[in-house]
Amino acid sequence: MPNTASSPALTLEIAAKTDPGVLRTLNEDSIATDTELGLLVLSDGMGGYQCGNVASSIATQVIVEGLALGLKDTLHHTSAVAALIENVVKRANRAIYLEGTQRAESGQEKTMGSTLALLLFQNNHVTMAHVGDSRIYRLREQHLELMTHDHSLLQEQIDQGLLSAEDAATSHNRHLVTRGLGLQAEVEVALSECEAVPGDLYLLCSDGLNDMVDNADIERVLNSLQANLPLAASQLVMIANDNGGEDNISVILAKTGTQASSAPKKHGFFAWLFGR
Repeated sequence: MPNTASSPALTLEIAAKTDPGVLRTLNEDSIATDTELGLLVLSDGMGGYQCGNVASSIATQVIVEGLALGLKDTLHHTSAVAALIENVVKRANRAIYLEGTQRAESGQEKTMGSTLALLLFQNNHVTMAHVGDSRIYRLREQHLELMTHDHSLLQEQIDQGLLSAEDAATSHNRHLVTRGLGLQAEVEVALSECEAVPGDLYLLCSDGLNDMVDNADIERVLNSLQANLPLAASQLVMIANDNGGEDNISVILAKTGTQASSAPKKHGFFAWLFGR
């Protein structure tokens, strides 16, 4: 939807952190942000597949470059933006699939794959794209809500009533995804959108976080440290590592606000503050 005079442009404060974890030396996660576009992208090279770091890097690069070009020529209505995102994500899927096919033909590993969690802030709305088991959460009025639905064998078993949430926490099938970038020539992208409200705090994370830290503790950290996003990101990674750090851990935090009327006008749609 187009922005209106009654909906002032939002500011966005972001912080991001990625870590290999305790048990792994190679970080197969890839994260990217674009300050002018209002774009946040997280991709996890899936465990059990070779060259996951290559797949995740291809995903973030193709998506950021594709949206940077596409948004210049796209009317910023929700439907047009969602269609563009879907097209670019499918382009990334084909690039990863082609790379995997070429490697297989040369006698290397046959399969490459990656997950995706993506947010694009446009006209005071958020468009979300999701593939696999990386997640998007939103903290609103101190309540943490999961905005995505895992594409995984484990989630399917829970949905069908075959497995309880308690049993799922210790299942050996936690990392078996049913959908991912690069696994097939085509991919179905889960898309949704919602209004961005001042004070919202969004979290994108790879499963190295939510496998090690339960939602109640994530909510507690975000509520306690949302005034210091870099510290919040570091604290989440530290807790995941303290709890075992079995996988790579990546988090991107994005908090919305309103531009003070007395503040100087910033270039672009958002005023961005980076914490490292």
